[in-house]
Amino acid sequence: MALSGIEIFKKLPKKNCGECGVPTCLAFAMKLATGQAELAACPYVSDDVRAEIDEASAPPIRTLTIGTGDRAVKLGGETVMFRHEKRFENLPGLALMLSDTMDDSVVNERLSKFRDLEFERVGLILRPQMLALKEESGDAGKFAAFVKRVIDQMDAAIILMSDRPEVISEALKVSKDKKPLIYAATKDTAEAMGSLAKESACPLAVKGSGLDEVMAVTDKLLGMGLKDLVIDSQPANVKKALEDQVVIRRSALVKKVKQVGFPTITFPGRLTESKMKEALIASMLIAKYAGIIVLSEMEGHNVFPLLLDSLNIYTDPQRPMAVEEKVYEIGGPREDSPVLITSNFSLTYFIVSGEVESSRVPAWLLIKDTEGLSVLTAWAAGKFAADTVAVFVKKSGIADRVKHRKLVIPGYLAGMSGELEEELPDWQILVGPREAAHLSAYLKQWSAA
Repeated sequence: MALSGIEIFKKLPKKNCGECGVPTCLAFAMKLATGQAELAACPYVSDDVRAEIDEASAPPIRTLTIGTGDRAVKLGGETVMFRHEKRFENLPGLALMLSDTMDDSVVNERLSKFRDLEFERVGLILRPQMLALKEESGDAGKFAAFVKRVIDQMDAAIILMSDRPEVISEALKVSKDKKPLIYAATKDTAEAMGSLAKESACPLAVKGSGLDEVMAVTDKLLGMGLKDLVIDSQPANVKKALEDQVVIRRSALVKKVKQVGFPTITFPGRLTESKMKEALIASMLIAKYAGIIVLSEMEGHNVFPLLLDSLNIYTDPQRPMAVEEKVYEIGGPREDSPVLITSNFSLTYFIVSGEVESSRVPAWLLIKDTEGLSVLTAWAAGKFAADTVAVFVKKSGIADRVKHRKLVIPGYLAGMSGELEEELPDWQILVGPREAAHLSAYLKQWSAA
């Protein structure tokens, strides 16, 4: 059970030194209790207290990392059943399955496609992050060579898949520095796989025929001191897959069952031979509540919707997505190009910038920080008022980049044009169209004039 702010405060050194960035230990404790601060910020907490607080405040679904560097995948850390209760923490990882019995040409083709699956959405780069490397040859040496070849070609988080500890042992010799996920320990191999995971400091997956068997294995591994686990209940059909995911999440969050308090790994391809149905099942598992989804194939038409699905579900509903406050150059603007201004809500920026690009009229786009609020909401909240907009325009340096003094504001804010002219007496304030869809025609008129 998580500690309250007062309970945490009692364990802190009470120096009120402010070195953590918070004026008092009590305020720091309250931030710790609500997840707004990290205990590492306090330099005076003893190791024993640090371990005690970390253990007591750990989320019901353990947080763990697979891989290293920029392509590492962070899983777990979940604390709620439904996103609107707070937020979901870490996006699920999408993995492509590759086998050591595949022809080299097939492997190279799939890796090439995997490398090219990169999409930009509201300023974010979306891509699949993981490769699941499966041993089917029965040859430990061949599998280890296969793993090394893939690692040498690709920067991705790796899943090592084999039921035989001796095969995993060989593969770890060439991959343990990449911190792969070992898949998987069973009731028969728990001790051997657990020892490999412990020696290599790698996370370990557990699989069993149903949750009871999985829990028995995780209980044994917990007894060995292992904590970074991932679980697979091996459902026989889609209904059971959904049921298991919900039961695992509810048991960990509501009933505090430690044996299932881990991210899950799922294989939609085991439940259907249809690639379209596989993608459909994957989308269901993203929503409820898979940590890793392993796909048999990856193409743009099935991966992009899944990545977008993940982004939409795991975006914090209490924190609007925003872009950086600055002057954006669209189409190579010149000193006579139009100057427009809008809020930094991501959707607003990408709609407006897209319409400006489609007009083929080079323009300067000033993006004002409104804490991610849309134009009207920001205006109502006083974050897009004439005085604050004027300060931003002056500090942006746009006056040194254009020879005219004409500023186009959103059409819905026509009422503030007079106030803005008072704040910016050297500028002529022009009211743009209310709808972004009309920007193209508006800018073309500007260009013709």
